[in-house]
Amino acid sequence: MTQNIAEYSETIGDTGAAGRKSAGHVIVDSLAAHGVERTYVVPGESFLDVLDGLHESPIETVVCRHEGGAAYMAEADGKMNQLPGIAMVTRGPGAANAHVGLHTAWQDSTPMVLFVGLIPFEHRDREAFQEFDIKGWFDTGAKRVMVLDHPERASEIVAEAMFAAMSGRPGPVVVGLPEDIIREQVDATLHPAIPVAPGGMSVTDWKALKAALEESRKPLFVTGGNDWTQEGATLLTQWLEEHHIPAAAEWRCEGNIPFSSPSYVGPIGYGRPKPTYDLLEETDLLVFVGTVPGDVITDGFLVR
Repeated sequence: MTQNIAEYSETIGDTGAAGRKSAGHVIVDSLAAHGVERTYVVPGESFLDVLDGLHESPIETVVCRHEGGAAYMAEADGKMNQLPGIAMVTRGPGAANAHVGLHTAWQDSTPMVLFVGLIPFEHRDREAFQEFDIKGWFDTGAKRVMVLDHPERASEIVAEAMFAAMSGRPGPVVVGLPEDIIREQVDATLHPAIPVAPGGMSVTDWKALKAALEESRKPLFVTGGNDWTQEGATLLTQWLEEHHIPAAAEWRCEGNIPFSSPSYVGPIGYGRPKPTYDLLEETDLLVFVGTVPGDVITDGFLVR
């Protein structure tokens, strides 16, 4: 998980005269200080300074053949670990190719940060080669879209992106990196990681859930999403078994309730087993844990 930023700063070596580095190298140092172990990259000229920083860093750089593959691998990384998956692509077609993986992260609530190299700041709004509006492209499919217009904010933006990807309902964040800005020399001091509060229920919420469960004759829990720990899954399984409450798994999110548990009744998705389908039809209370009632789970939003 996240390292102590001060401790990491002592290990990254000589930062040059007056403790300065390029903004691109500071971005890499900040990612490493947050505990990032690998990034999935399709190299491009628009973020060469970041690639140069990765060469000397402890972060493993997985070079991919296509931006869609890089984004999908970062999304899978975010699913399997407690930190966001990291992908890096270049401007224009590179960003467009990565969009499909970003959309998956949005719908699956996967923490992910996509870094996109951009045209130089001084070329903006001049119809430069492969120029595009990064906020216009990604604003409706990402939790935040940020552009590094001030090089001294390089480490701060990394901290903000990591926080935004993990806080609340996890999801993807996009960070634009203008080619000339990331080459600027800045103070190499790293911004501290921003603590992420764990999820929980308000008193009003748990009282409402308690009342609903007491009134229900056939409750059904549906688990899904990616923000699970083994401890959390185990505690929920034990509670369900103690109260003899069945639980189904959201489409593509099986495993939170073990298949061997007497509470587990199967997946709810395309081609769901008939016993699970029947149980969904008969239930008088649906409780979603870690996910939302999408069209696949509810059979086209027909469940009332």
